[in-house]
Amino acid sequence: MATQSAARDEHLGHVVFISAAAAMGGFLFGYDSAVINGAVTGIQKHFGVGNGETAFVVAIALLGSAAGAVVAGWLADRFGRVRTMLLAAALFAVSGVGSMFPPSIGVLGLWRVLGGIAIGIASVIAPTYIAEVAPTAYRGRLASFQQMAIVLGITVSQLANWGLNQAAGGESTNHLGGVQAWQWMLGVETAPALVYGLMALSIPESPRYLIAVGREAQARKVLAEVEGAGVDLDARTAEIRQVLHSEHKPSLKDLLGGRFGLLPIVWIGIGASVFQQFVGINVIFYYSSFLWQSVGIDESNSLLISLSTSIVNVVGTVVAMLLVDRIGRKPLALAGSAGMALALGLAAWAFSFRHGTGDSATLDDTHATVALVAAHVFVFCFAFSWGVVVWVLLGEMFPNKIRALALSVAASAQWIANWAITVTFPNLSDWNLSATYVIYACFALLSIPFVAFCIKETKGKALEEMG
Repeated sequence: MATQSAARDEHLGHVVFISAAAAMGGFLFGYDSAVINGAVTGIQKHFGVGNGETAFVVAIALLGSAAGAVVAGWLADRFGRVRTMLLAAALFAVSGVGSMFPPSIGVLGLWRVLGGIAIGIASVIAPTYIAEVAPTAYRGRLASFQQMAIVLGITVSQLANWGLNQAAGGESTNHLGGVQAWQWMLGVETAPALVYGLMALSIPESPRYLIAVGREAQARKVLAEVEGAGVDLDARTAEIRQVLHSEHKPSLKDLLGGRFGLLPIVWIGIGASVFQQFVGINVIFYYSSFLWQSVGIDESNSLLISLSTSIVNVVGTVVAMLLVDRIGRKPLALAGSAGMALALGLAAWAFSFRHGTGDSATLDDTHATVALVAAHVFVFCFAFSWGVVVWVLLGEMFPNKIRALALSVAASAQWIANWAITVTFPNLSDWNLSATYVIYACFALLSIPFVAFCIKETKGKALEEMG
């Protein structure tokens, strides 16, 4: 019994390691996405640009992410999951170096697009790979590694931003080692990108991909490693082969069907992705420094608040990882939607007391405190629900024959929705910050019937049962 237990522990430890390695792409996804938050003020001052140009540079990476998500499924099916991870790692590293030394705001935008493509690829390949190697009993928790990695990347980026800002005397345009602090903020991601590449080299290829390309001997070896010594390799290989080989190679026309063009399951995946973004979560991670400065808080303290919300994000994600396989995906999503709607409504009320505009805007202490508490509650509710549940569902909900491709489409829709929120926030906040948060609260409310009537529970189901 002790030997069997040790074998199971070793097997699970191996699965945890390879899932964590794949999720390193999520870390870079989070880091690259959120690091711009600390650099926004420095970019504006260095290049002498306003909110419109700033929104363009922040948001342009998200269009790259949409493009990366679109091609990720094809890359994963054509070249394999591991090689696709290596490509993403290389793009992250090159983007980090280029973004650190941009000669103009336009060139910075181009490097941001390249980093965005890497983000898009990482957003698809990690949940696809983890879902394909994880044993059914642990799949929800292991798939949660993606979101945990994302929130850790966000937190580390905010910690790095705050630390570099402090080292530069509280101003992101001050110099450190001959380079301005905001440039260091954008360039530091090169180091974790190299780590991601090395980790990707140390993990096995997905057994489902190996069977799809006829490398069954390797697939059997990987299945034994990830599912344990007791698995019936003949039965598992035959099951996967039957599902894969009974269907032709996926193409976009495989996603078509139903009354509205795409298959209903694809629309549901797109809907989940869009709702995840339309609640305005990334306003907190991309613009929180800008947001808090717009109500009278100085740059250094605004970065400290960004760090604190990132820590709350990590705590909420841990809660989700503990609960997602115990109580299921739908209950978490419903609870999170209700909590987000209340928190966003409270923030909208608090921001309605803002006085002035631009650099002269202020918020009295009482309402500033309410806004801060509401923002942290909002992040916590998102983190324990939609932040994790959407990525888990997207890795699980689609039939085998269209999984990678459908996930690419859904993730691409998520990035386009993210772009729409990101590019509009600076102008919306200038127009009416309180009304902007009312809009986000309405989407949180609308997500409740969407989950209740459109999402099917996937807890405890094998991937071959989907569809």
